[in-house]
Amino acid sequence: MPLYHDDDQAMLADSARQFMADEGAITKQLRHWRDRDCKDGFGHGLWKQFAEMGFTGMLVAENDGGLGMGHVEAGIVLEEIGRNLTPSPFLTSSVLAATALAHGSDDARGRWLPGLIAGDSVFAVAIDEGGKHRPERIKTRAQKSGNGFRLSGQKDFVLQGASADMLVVAARTSGDDNDEGGITLFAVPRDAANMTHEAVRLVDSSMATHTKFADVELDGDAVIGEVDGGRAVLNQMLMAGRIGAAAEGVGVASGAMDMTVDYLKQRKQFGKLIGEFQALQHRAAHLYSEVEIARAATIKAAQLLDAGSEKADLMASVAKAKVAQAAGLAVREGVQMHGGIGMTDEYDIGLFMKRDRALQEFLGDQYYHAGRVAELSGY
Repeated sequence: MPLYHDDDQAMLADSARQFMADEGAITKQLRHWRDRDCKDGFGHGLWKQFAEMGFTGMLVAENDGGLGMGHVEAGIVLEEIGRNLTPSPFLTSSVLAATALAHGSDDARGRWLPGLIAGDSVFAVAIDEGGKHRPERIKTRAQKSGNGFRLSGQKDFVLQGASADMLVVAARTSGDDNDEGGITLFAVPRDAANMTHEAVRLVDSSMATHTKFADVELDGDAVIGEVDGGRAVLNQMLMAGRIGAAAEGVGVASGAMDMTVDYLKQRKQFGKLIGEFQALQHRAAHLYSEVEIARAATIKAAQLLDAGSEKADLMASVAKAKVAQAAGLAVREGVQMHGGIGMTDEYDIGLFMKRDRALQEFLGDQYYHAGRVAELSGY
């Protein structure tokens, strides 16, 4: 498989790039909602525009009213989201939650997917329990209660948790906290009794919650997939989310790099453009190569996932780790090459650093995924 886009994907990239540059620009979205201390951290009007563009239902099957596209196409949109630091629930709703709901019953898909496709609904995923991403250990419990379940526990750093119409929650229905099996996924509606959210604003101004479940009563229809058999669905959802986060990270890296290169062409010192200094040229060239390697790894991971390859899980971690390195380099070099002005809020380069910091932690940082690569490779 070639590590570049075909003609249809290139057309999608062109339209997504123009749309996000026009409607999702930093001043129009990120700074606008941040400076107003928005409780959601994103604009619902833009989310409706996502739906009009067909983005919200990209990964939803055609039989369910979606476009039936793949993760390569979703990655194209996510790269442009990252390039413009556009705050949106696309990754959590249209990638993570949509992937989980694909395994749900006809009733579950019929209840939740139309709102997603129309841009009327926002979804969140509640997986992590603690400061770090460690999905191997799940202690939130769901006990049988009549024809349904009673959910108890806490999930941390749930992106868009307070804004979501539904949360996909991973809970343990049997076994010990560290067991591979015994996991069940639930679609928990926002109006469920005994569910509370403590809102927190992350470093990149996005909103998350620490969500507590105190004997939340759920009926049997809330189950996504099979009872005790949710680990496979969870892993599929995590693969999709990690590749999506990597694609967004490529956009963050590219946006920071482009801004820095433009600055090198404008800023003068000692009567010369600083871009003429060989040392900075070497650093910019190195950065470009690192970003392109990260992009290639991410496209490969998305292609493997779309093809149903057994190697997709390994490549998802390769991409997530590599993008974390490349994006981290891009934002650090960006701030350094901008000099003192790069440390101020007046310039957008610092916003790229903040987004990179939050995105690196989402669904596992580079050290977590480097460890997975070693483990999956037999070390």
